[in-house]
Amino acid sequence: MPQIAQLGEFYASQIFWLVVFFGLAFFIVGRGMVPKVMDTVAHRDKQISDDFAAAEQARREADVQEEAWRQRENARRAEAQSLIADARAKATLASEKRLGEAQRVIEGKLGEAEARIAQALASASAEIENVATDAARDVIARVAGITVDDGAVRSAVKEKLAHG
Repeated sequence: MPQIAQLGEFYASQIFWLVVFFGLAFFIVGRGMVPKVMDTVAHRDKQISDDFAAAEQARREADVQEEAWRQRENARRAEAQSLIADARAKATLASEKRLGEAQRVIEGKLGEAEARIAQALASASAEIENVATDAARDVIARVAGITVDDGAVRSAVKEKLAHG
């Protein structure tokens, strides 16, 4: 077979060209492109770590600002509670004052009403006494046919009204 016999002649040239192409590939890719890719990867890693550091710093600053905000809000809330308590105290005092004034007015009207009732009661008692005295005198005069002293009839009626 002549094709196999000629194989030996081509080995040297094939190996030469194989070494040339691998060498070119090594220098172009290995020495030219790989360092650029590695620099890009290193740059990306550095950028990512810087971004993480910046994010961590921003988170710490946000935590500090949030704490300051919470303290301000708590102070404002306490101030609002104080204002509410003061307003309630003032409203309570005002209500107590108005209730006291209303109570005095009511007590005044009650006193006046009690005085009118006492006066009406005294007037009614006097009227009842007068009517009872007149009726007793008329009954005695008709039944017994005698005339009794007005003072004696009045004292007997008073005694009977007092003791029932």
